[in-house]
Amino acid sequence: MKNIFIAILLSGFCLLKAQEFKAYQFYDKKGNETGTEKLINELAEYDVVFFGENHNSSINHWLQLKVTEALVAKKNGQVVLGAEMFERDNQPQLNKYLAGKMDAKTLKDSARLWNNFATDYKPLVDFAKDRKIPFIATNVPRRYASQVSKEGLESLNNLTAQDKTYMARLPVKVTLDTPGYSEMKKMMGDHAEEMKVMNFVSAQAIKDATMAESILKNLQAGKTFIHYNGNYHSKEFGGIYWYIKQQKPNLKIAVISVFESEDPELKVPEKDYIPTNFNLVIPEDMTKTY
Repeated sequence: MKNIFIAILLSGFCLLKAQEFKAYQFYDKKGNETGTEKLINELAEYDVVFFGENHNSSINHWLQLKVTEALVAKKNGQVVLGAEMFERDNQPQLNKYLAGKMDAKTLKDSARLWNNFATDYKPLVDFAKDRKIPFIATNVPRRYASQVSKEGLESLNNLTAQDKTYMARLPVKVTLDTPGYSEMKKMMGDHAEEMKVMNFVSAQAIKDATMAESILKNLQAGKTFIHYNGNYHSKEFGGIYWYIKQQKPNLKIAVISVFESEDPELKVPEKDYIPTNFNLVIPEDMTKTY
């Protein structure tokens, strides 16, 4: 009886020992597993790289930092960084911090930083600071996106010339043919008022169009622009990607999309999976930062 009990314990131990705990897995557009070395080598050939994220995913943010470090090394520092999480009118404060003329507390007090800045975005900004790499505040100030959602895109025409420098050049084209926008319309339901629906979609569009314009204004020949944004802003080659392609169709752009999975082996999801150039699959139960 004692031997049987020991055998059961040993078999259980072996099962636990044999199980692997994967933290992430990259796939290419065809569904083939991609290692990080190959990923970096391929990303180095692009003009723009969108690294989508789930805003509260710890592994997502860690990978953004590690991929950025590796890509900077691969390209000998020939990169420009930018992010949705920083708004255009906060560029002066961000520049002062990058130049060492402003400390972290003053930056926090003077710029509209996201609540998870310290844990999720400060490491990227500090890396740029240490390596003297430009970091661009690409997004429209949230007050203008809020205005559009309430009053419509046309309301921006009444702003001052200075205010308009913080957003994409008007008028901004808004179409439900853009990947993702028709999905937003469906989310609001069939009974929602058409005007409210289009205001909601237009608020997303002014963000995407502004980020696209910010990237195009800061592109430098031979450098790769790495942009960090919520997955929704670039998934299915929509959002920011779509707006850039309207102006620069020949620009070489890569999109890294992110998907969560309950599968411990992190295989390509069977549902709701529309791949882009590179696709990051992460555990659904990965630690969240908020």
